[in-house]
Amino acid sequence: MTTTSQGPTANAVGPVDVPPDPEYAAGPGVPVPTAGPGTRYAAIALVLALSLTVGFFAGRAGGPNGGPARPTAAMAGGHAGHGPGGLEVSRDGWTLTLHTPALTVGEPNELAFQITDQTGVALTAFQENHERRMHLILVGRDLSGYQHLHPEMSPDGTWRVRVTPSAPGPLRVIADFWPLGAQAGVALGADVPVPGRYAVRPLDPPEETVLVDDYTVTLDGGLRAGESHQVLVWLGRLGQPVNDLQPHLGAYGHLVALRQGDVAYLHVHPAAASQASSVVAFGITVPSTGTYRLFFEFRHLDEVRVAAFTVVV
Repeated sequence: MTTTSQGPTANAVGPVDVPPDPEYAAGPGVPVPTAGPGTRYAAIALVLALSLTVGFFAGRAGGPNGGPARPTAAMAGGHAGHGPGGLEVSRDGWTLTLHTPALTVGEPNELAFQITDQTGVALTAFQENHERRMHLILVGRDLSGYQHLHPEMSPDGTWRVRVTPSAPGPLRVIADFWPLGAQAGVALGADVPVPGRYAVRPLDPPEETVLVDDYTVTLDGGLRAGESHQVLVWLGRLGQPVNDLQPHLGAYGHLVALRQGDVAYLHVHPAAASQASSVVAFGITVPSTGTYRLFFEFRHLDEVRVAAFTVVV
């Protein structure tokens, strides 16, 4: 089971009490990677040539594990034209049925859920999508504490995973899956409370480059509402380009975008690449203006790390 996370940021709003089972409503810059202009321009040329050959993947443009293309949606997790994913507890006849009423902060908890049909029967037949049958995103309603998990399923269709919330507050649970034989994937969302004194944590300001351990990660390119737009993610470490990324879930990187306010969900996979490079290319379509938090996941030296960016559209 792979786990990725983003640490909390400083509090800006005074704490409030979070009851056990409520209904929740919806620094300074750092140096850019030190790859020289020649290296950067060469990488751009390589990426552009690659995009002409294989195109960019947005949402579900590619089939599971790099297979044939399937119907796409601007925000992944539903049929084309359905709009953002992760906003509904039920869609396309499927419901995210949570069996965990609340989680305890600072302690290991078991989060259990099923995907049920219109009669309440649990779905047990899932097809793999990017090497997993279930992708589970956990994130606070303030977009802090991001985790990308892969739970295990019991024969009765119950998915279980151990989680340790780092802070109180409403936790958004997004289940991203593909029913066996379906024409498209589905992303369903629901809230789980984490009782305690809750303080909203503000988003980091927009920055082109962020530091993750000793890595510099740069987001090159902006987003436009309703338009497919190409962005590049550059990776450097200790003053050198990172040219030996390892595959992570069948690709050299993944990008999850979450919209501030309603936590609308977009799961983007990169342009296909035959070999690792210090730049990873994505094609992204966001459905509206607003503020988004982008979480770039990459694997290097046998560890998965996450770089988070704030982007205003």
